[in-house]
Formats: sequence, structure tokens, C-alpha cells
Amino acid sequence: MSTPVRARRLTEDEGRYLLRLVRRGVHDSIRYRRALIIMASASGNRVPAIARLIAADADTVRDVIHAFNDQGLSMLAPRWGPGRPRRITDADIETVVAVATTRPARLGLPFTHWSIRKLTAYLDGGYGHQDPAWVPQHTIRIGRERVRRVLHEHDISFQHTRTWKTSTDPDYTSKLDRIDEVLTRFR
Repeated sequence: MSTPVRARRLTEDEGRYLLRLVRRGVHDSIRYRRALIIMASASGNRVPAIARLIAADADTVRDVIHAFNDQGLSMLAPRWGPGRPRRITDADIETVVAVATTRPARLGLPFTHWSIRKLTAYLDGGYGHQDPAWVPQHTIRIGRERVRRVLHEHDISFQHTRTWKTSTDPDYTSKLDRIDEVLTRFR
């Protein structure tokens, strides 16, 4: 039969620190629960009693006690994993900003202004069209909300789409290109 798991004897400083954490309460619940486990174990309580006290699994209580015996008080802090890797890279964000600041007509698209829905569909593969003008150079799987946040971070706003006819001026696109050039140069 194995020996019961028990926390090692606490030093005076460790005892004061744990007592302060437990008295302070629920500000950081993980640290609080772990401190409670260590204090209960150091005062002579057995693992099943501690597990009932804090409503945890006995294996969790044993893991915390073993970690304390090996690492000391540093085990109180939770070590979270890095999380899910980013799906949108910085280059993708630059592409979103570049496409959003380019007029759709310049890309060969049949509309005059972007909407979030149109921009997202274009970045995701161009509405499923076979026409190469509708397919971007670099497709990005991105949702509308993420596009909206990226545009907000870069101070790009779209107005509500209004219907109007485009100009019949033959120099219309060259004039708009000149306006774009001036705006980008002096930004």
C-alpha cells in the first residue's frame, strides 16, 4: 500500500503567504483553491477530505500537493497554454487594408464602393466567379466581424451604400486616381 500524499512542512514565510491568500479570498480563484489545498494538507487533512472540502477531484488535489512539494509556491500561479494559433497573419491584415483602400472598379469589379460583405466575399475567393478579375491574388478566410475590426483599427470606415449613377466623364477614373494619389501621399 502506498503512503498517503501530504504537503511538506511549510516554512514560516510560506505559511504567512498562504494564509494571506486564503484570507483575501476569491480575487484569483485558482491561486486561492491551490493555497487552500496546500494549507489543508499541511495541517494534516487527508486527500479525500480536502477533495470534499473544495469540491474537487481527489486526483487534482494530489497533483497540486505533488507540484507544491516539487516546485514550492511558484506552482500557485496557473500556467495557461498559448491558445489557438492565429489564423490571420500580419500580411493578411495588410492585404485586407490594401484591398479596402482600393476602389473596386480598379480591380475590375462591377461596383463602385466596398461594403463589409462585398470585401469579405472578395477576400475569400471572389464570390465564386470564374472570372480571374473577381479572384484576389491572395485569398483570405476571414469573417465579416474580423474585417470590421481590422478596418476600425486602421481608421477605415465605409459609409452606407447609396445608389447613384457613375459619372459619364471620360476622365473620371484618371481624376479619381489623382485624388487617391494625393490622399495617400499626404496622409
